[in-house]
Amino acid sequence: MKKIKKYFVDIGYLSLNKYSEELCGDNVEIERFDEGIIAVLSDGLGSGVKANILATLTSKIAITMIKNGLSIEDVVDTIINTLPTCKVRNLAYSTFTIIYILHNGECYIARFDNPPVLLKREGNVIPIQEEEVIISDRKVKEIKINLQKEDIVISMSDGVLNAGIGVILNLGWDIDNIGKYIKKLPANLSSLSIAKKIILTCNYLYQETPGDDTTVVVLKLTNAKHVTLFTGPPLNEDDDTVVVGKLIRSKGKKIVCGGTAAKIVARELGQDVKIDMENINEDIPPIGYIKNIDLVTEGVLTLKKVLEVLDGYKNSRYHIDDIFKSNQYKNGVYMILKILLDESTHINFLVGRSINPAHKDIDFPKDLSSKLEIVKKIKEILEELGKIVNIEYY
Repeated sequence: MKKIKKYFVDIGYLSLNKYSEELCGDNVEIERFDEGIIAVLSDGLGSGVKANILATLTSKIAITMIKNGLSIEDVVDTIINTLPTCKVRNLAYSTFTIIYILHNGECYIARFDNPPVLLKREGNVIPIQEEEVIISDRKVKEIKINLQKEDIVISMSDGVLNAGIGVILNLGWDIDNIGKYIKKLPANLSSLSIAKKIILTCNYLYQETPGDDTTVVVLKLTNAKHVTLFTGPPLNEDDDTVVVGKLIRSKGKKIVCGGTAAKIVARELGQDVKIDMENINEDIPPIGYIKNIDLVTEGVLTLKKVLEVLDGYKNSRYHIDDIFKSNQYKNGVYMILKILLDESTHINFLVGRSINPAHKDIDFPKDLSSKLEIVKKIKEILEELGKIVNIEYY
């Protein structure tokens, strides 16, 4: 019998490579399925290519076996017996944390030599206390717990604990202080935003020369947060009513991108479009206002700049607030990105395939007329960031 889907698991993760290393010795594998999500964080011994191979092998073995219904005992036994032990330091060549969360809140965690997993619940942050079991003569920590709505689970490699050791902090960033830091983070941040905040702090503690591979994985049990974005116009004018009706009936926040799309929405709703002429930016067109629409922006120029920021955002240490800093107020690009990155889990694009005649002008850059390609690329990046994204064409 399938588990009842009650919530959505929002996930985000980010890594720092050890200074001067091209490859990260940590690896994260994620697998979504109908009932929930599996996340595996593996830390290969040492750094560089060898550590990366070992960590990748470990995480891929784990995710593949669990996905195919094998027990955690089989998974751990296979990993332990596949990867050798370092004879010099008597350490496993790869450590790991496995987190398995169902949409009804059931959660299973197995941890082998990685740092403790933290739980943020109702503003408090505590290490999750697992029980020790012996699998193939190795001590593995495991626990089954029931998560509550808005619970946040944070897993990390030991690079997080080592941040600042011998540089800013004598003994590194210990688990208690990490918990205090996470406690202060705003409750409305997405999982990726939380991961970025933690990694950015680690990089600061390392003085931008990380002494170890450093990875954070954040999973948040939350209600699905829907956003619908309409950019038009449709090929068939008869579809104007259909698209606007779908936009208005949609759950969650509503965004309209493009002057023509805004006029269509305003006309169908019997409203006016008001343009904010008090906050003019030389690079970004002004935003507008339509009653019952959360955000109205210019179209292809704004979406192109959204794509420019998203490109590489997954691997950037900086949160969207850090990228824009003081340039947030009435900034259409920032406002769209803030909604897409921090205030949504499910995003639906309603895309009209008619090209605005103004974009055919001989002096207008050709790439700006490729609205469909821009939206397609935005979709691909958002999916890489863990969002559930759909496009409907009209």
